[in-house]
Amino acid sequence: MAPRQAPTIRQRRFGAELRRLRDAAGMSGPMAAELLGSDRTMISNIEAGRFGISEERLRRLASIYECDDTDLVNCLAEMTGGRRSGWWDEYRGKIPPGFLDVSELEHDAVRLRTVQTAHLPGLFQTEDHARATFELPVPPLPRLEVELRVAHRLARQSVITRDDAVFYVGVIHEAALRMRLGSRDTARTQLRHLLDSSERPNVTLRVIPFTAGGFALLDTSLLYAEASNPHLDTVQMDTPTGAVFIDSPTQLANFRTRLDLAEQVALTPSKSREFIRSIAKEL
Repeated sequence: MAPRQAPTIRQRRFGAELRRLRDAAGMSGPMAAELLGSDRTMISNIEAGRFGISEERLRRLASIYECDDTDLVNCLAEMTGGRRSGWWDEYRGKIPPGFLDVSELEHDAVRLRTVQTAHLPGLFQTEDHARATFELPVPPLPRLEVELRVAHRLARQSVITRDDAVFYVGVIHEAALRMRLGSRDTARTQLRHLLDSSERPNVTLRVIPFTAGGFALLDTSLLYAEASNPHLDTVQMDTPTGAVFIDSPTQLANFRTRLDLAEQVALTPSKSREFIRSIAKEL
């Protein structure tokens, strides 16, 4: 089996959880490989996402690690097998891989929680707003890549509208709402679209006004993707050099607390809609 050259976030997340189970068992990689009856480098390659593993071997490993969390093992078993295909694969090699990882993360999540302080959530951006966003980098992106990124961003939005739509809780700072990208009409249309989206039964949008002052996560924007098992939750953050993914249990707990604190100072959903309408009227 040839190693994967660029493991996806799902493959890396699977490997990270197996590493945590092994560490909890106090077992070295070579020892686990010996008990599994495989090459001594097999475990390290699986944990790095470079190699896959069958469901049978996954369950044997869980038994070797004496993992008694049946739900977690079942969730990991669903992540085994060969590489799956997703709609985002058509963009592979055309836009940065971090964009595709975010798509896959959102696709698998059961609930998404976000805080946005400077930009509106990508899942609710209109085509014109998204295009204006991707025209900001210096030096400018090639026109083809701008259009590919816009198309990809719009395709991501299916997780909100599909039959088994993901539950979404988003906190948006007033600064992001007032940040005008594109023309006045583009900004007005974008805010109307945000209001329409907030009426979806699976979507909760809440605004933090300037008058709320400082709050947890003021200096960042993040996506918290809740998995079918909380052990598999993942945080994604944007940085100037690309997407960063976090899965440490301690850090995940910290981000949950900070998200809770941010939501506490946000307006209620109904007052948030009124607030967005008031900004739209000023345009």
